[in-house]
Amino acid sequence: QVQFVETGGGLVQPGGSLRLSCEASLSIFSFKAVGWYRQTPGKQRELVAALSNYGRAENYTDSVKGRFTISRDNAKRTAYLQMNNLKPEDTGVYYCNVGLWAEVLSGNGFDDWGQGTQVTVSS
Repeated sequence: QVQFVETGGGLVQPGGSLRLSCEASLSIFSFKAVGWYRQTPGKQRELVAALSNYGRAENYTDSVKGRFTISRDNAKRTAYLQMNNLKPEDTGVYYCNVGLWAEVLSGNGFDDWGQGTQVTVSS
C-alpha cells in the first residue's frame, strides 16, 4: 500500500501561481515515474504532467505547456508541480501517482490515490 499526500492547493486569481507538492510513502520512489493528474466534476481524472524516474523525460498535456513545470526530489520522495499563469480551466482536484512510464501516462499506476488538493482559479 502506498500513501500520497498532496498539498499546496488553494484559491488563486487568474494569472496567479501555485506550487503543489506530493509526498509518497514509497521507498522505491526514485525508481518510478511520477504523474500529476487533475479531476473536475463529471470528468475522468486526466494526466496533467509526468516526469520519468530520474527526470530525463517530461510530458505535459497541451493546455499547460509553457505554464506548468513538474519536478521531483527523490531524497524527499516528493514531486512538485509549479503552476504559473493559472487559468479558470485549471480548476480541479490535483492528485499524484507513480508507476512505470507507460503506467503513469495512462493513469494506471498504483491503485491507491491520495485525497488530492483543490485548486480553484477564479476572480
